Amino acid sequence: MQLEDSSPIIDRYRYRRILTFFGRVIIHLILWDIVGGRIPIINSYSRQTRPDRFRQWARRYRITAVQMGGVLIKLGQFLSSRVDVLPPEITEELQGLQDEVPPEPADRIWNVLRADLGRLSARFSHIDEQPIAAASLGQAYRAVLLPSHPAADAGEPVIIKVQRPHIEEIVRTDLAALAVVARWTMRYRPIRRRADMPALMEEFAKTLWEELDYEAEADNAERFAEMYQNDQRVYIPAVYREHSTARVIVLEDVESIKITDIERMTAAGIDPKEVATCLLDTYFGQVFEAGFFHADPHPGNLFIRPRTDIPWPVEGESGGKPFWLIFVDFGMVGRVPDLTGENLRKLLISATQRNPGQLVEVFGDLGFLLPSADLERLVEAEGVFLDRMWGRNLLELARPDPQEIRELGIEFRDLLFDFPFQIPQDFIYLGRAMGMLSGLVSILDPEINPWYHIEKFAKSMVSDQQGRQLTLDALLELAKSAIAVPAQARRLLNAAESGNLKVQAVPDPSTVKHQERLERRLSQLSWSIVTAASMLSAAILYLGRKIDRGE
Repeated sequence: MQLEDSSPIIDRYRYRRILTFFGRVIIHLILWDIVGGRIPIINSYSRQTRPDRFRQWARRYRITAVQMGGVLIKLGQFLSSRVDVLPPEITEELQGLQDEVPPEPADRIWNVLRADLGRLSARFSHIDEQPIAAASLGQAYRAVLLPSHPAADAGEPVIIKVQRPHIEEIVRTDLAALAVVARWTMRYRPIRRRADMPALMEEFAKTLWEELDYEAEADNAERFAEMYQNDQRVYIPAVYREHSTARVIVLEDVESIKITDIERMTAAGIDPKEVATCLLDTYFGQVFEAGFFHADPHPGNLFIRPRTDIPWPVEGESGGKPFWLIFVDFGMVGRVPDLTGENLRKLLISATQRNPGQLVEVFGDLGFLLPSADLERLVEAEGVFLDRMWGRNLLELARPDPQEIRELGIEFRDLLFDFPFQIPQDFIYLGRAMGMLSGLVSILDPEINPWYHIEKFAKSMVSDQQGRQLTLDALLELAKSAIAVPAQARRLLNAAESGNLKVQAVPDPSTVKHQERLERRLSQLSWSIVTAASMLSAAILYLGRKIDRGE
């Protein structure tokens, strides 16, 4: 597997340390959550101690990542944003990685700057000695450019982003170690059936090397600026190409309120719920319309700035103060191929129509289903899921009723055991971005109804020529759903029509015990898969799930 860009230099100590850490994680999960989960007495103790065990491993990972930096920091930032999927004992421990990366010594950074830009006093009137941000691959400093002409009072305030010295060697070492971990995970059959981990790792490595090219990042920033040049909510900082190189990029200083700082946002008169809506709409547009999206939406890369050029409050109008949603750090971007984009648009419209047959068909076209998948059974399960979940807010989706999950698990236990899904290679960064986006939205507005935004965006696509080409029936179906009976009544009628409406009697004790045994088996299977996907696969390649989860 080709993971190198030029020199084969590897830090052997670092390499062994990464392998040792993940080896211990894998052994722990095998003993406690896979093998131990099948032993009655140990199974109960495993479930009881799982939160504490996960918190301990998350804490060990955070300490290791802070000490080592590199790719491990980026992974921890991703996991900490997945508050909608991962348990709080993991996300809470890893949240510090958003701001806790130790900075590189100033003299080493200055050596990189001078090597690439020459005499700094010929370009900048001032550069702060302390970095405002230290990231996994580089760090950023505030500076002021020299005035563009002698009559100017002062130059432009900017941010200088500089790569860490020898970062290529660090990334090369991390990728080589994680490639070994990827091969280890292929020994676990549920993962081997559903993902080619080495191939996914190769795709991840390719994109990470692109992220280390700051000239490419400048190109990305300029493309986003063109996309949003007339937008009244999204702001993209200007790039100073004449002061930028492959290892140094100079950008307009746009830092403001961090997107997760709800207290400052509220104090400034900005409604976090409006920010959540803006964030969703922006990403829907990037993925479904532009096919070009910001793939690293962690809290350090998104800011909210109150707009001072618009009067507020306006008499007779409600809502928070107008704001700019500001993106920074354009090194990691995703591109949606035309065919994939068409299928994603079909997916969105099919979900809005609540058409389980078409949804399953699109899942297959996107590569999410194994060849052996029982399509009829999947259509049935998808229909039940849509009926039950449509209209619920993000908090309800993230924390479903255990009784409801138990009922669904019993009804579709054959699918849980067969688990006919795989991970397409094209969805590494889309899944990662959508996962992080879901985490941010759930912080800004846990009560947000993602289905409303899905329906709104699908309607806008149906209204244009592209949407009409995707499905001629979509507009009619959307109209039907708009005038249909309320969601709960519709679900009741659908269940009665399909024969799935059940009158539940109080079961006898033997039935209860049988269901509890079945639930434990489902829990064992679920945790083995979730644990492998979340803590190992994600650790290897920012593994995320697909666009339809809202995540």
